[in-house]
Amino acid sequence: MTVPRIRFTFWKAIFLFIMAAGVYCTFLRFFRGLGASTNLSDQFPWGLWIGFDVMCGVMLAAGGFTLTAAVEIFNIKRFHSIVRPTILTAFLGYLLVCAALMYDLGLPWNIWHPLVMRNPHSVMFEVAWCVMLYTTVLALEFSPIVLEHFQLKRALKIVRSVMVVFVILGVLLSTLHQSSLGTLYLIMPNKLHPFWWSPLLPVFFFVSAIAVGLAMTIFESSMSSKYFGRELELPILRDLGRVLVVVLALYGILRFEDLYHRGVLNLVLVSSYQQRFFLLEIFLSVAAPLGLLLIPKVRESAQGLYLAAVLTLLGFVTNRLNVTITGVENAGAHYTPKWTEVVITAMFVALGFAIFGLVARYLPIFPEEKVHIPALSEPEARFAEVVVPVHAGD
Repeated sequence: MTVPRIRFTFWKAIFLFIMAAGVYCTFLRFFRGLGASTNLSDQFPWGLWIGFDVMCGVMLAAGGFTLTAAVEIFNIKRFHSIVRPTILTAFLGYLLVCAALMYDLGLPWNIWHPLVMRNPHSVMFEVAWCVMLYTTVLALEFSPIVLEHFQLKRALKIVRSVMVVFVILGVLLSTLHQSSLGTLYLIMPNKLHPFWWSPLLPVFFFVSAIAVGLAMTIFESSMSSKYFGRELELPILRDLGRVLVVVLALYGILRFEDLYHRGVLNLVLVSSYQQRFFLLEIFLSVAAPLGLLLIPKVRESAQGLYLAAVLTLLGFVTNRLNVTITGVENAGAHYTPKWTEVVITAMFVALGFAIFGLVARYLPIFPEEKVHIPALSEPEARFAEVVVPVHAGD
């Protein structure tokens, strides 16, 4: 028996460095407190850990409810091959969001309080319940992959028989809390910059989550194809690209209609710190990806779809950071993340990539592919086609 050698690569060295730095910053956070590990203050209580780790984390996991709804509810079976990795991405996203919340909360050991202390008038109470319930739903949606791996056929049959119920529940919960994250900022019309405060903020958060869910699916499929040696499902990604065009166009129209009707569209021409970040956000999230996807040659190519997806992701990450940080600085408070905050965020991102790779290696995340294996003893069967499960690293 031979023991497989572990190859030490540049990216593994970077990962270990980030993990080591993250452990040290975790020590500072939980043994020295928020004051020693962040640049947060009473005037600026929400920073990078809320703006990126939570707001962006929940948004980047939105592909789970969009793709499962398309396959299980609307019966669009051609998307079936990309549902499992999308569910895995969403499940990991929500688990990491819950872990990130433990860092941001001043008293993280009280995170269970919403379970028994009801406050139905609080948006944060609704978000807490929706995130907890949807994480549970994602675990149930992910469970067939685990049950299939361990060949628990009876349990697998039971779960599949009620899967549509889980999917419908997941769509309802996602609709509620994706929009409610925007509702959190409706209470500060005099504090948030007019570029980002709007009574339509919940609608913007929900529509942008759908766009990001589509873009994240294209991004994840492209990366999986490259690093796991799989064939790219280009026809499926082209369909997603066409839908993404419609969603981005709708989002862009809503944003500028809202600015116009609130009488603040003229601020786009006034030079300021917020104006530059707003223009960057619009360019990355709407103008650039929409311009690319409207070109048929670009929309039909794998590289064009990948570039448009990356731009969309960067654009809406910028949007979430603008809402949570740039827009709030309009009230006079200023905030720059401390290096420990950046390291903790990088640690969660690195963990997401690493865990996805491990799960994809050992569980049936990707569908079976046809591989031609030449026979050694029977020349007549040299080109016989054998169907075998292909996993990363095989």
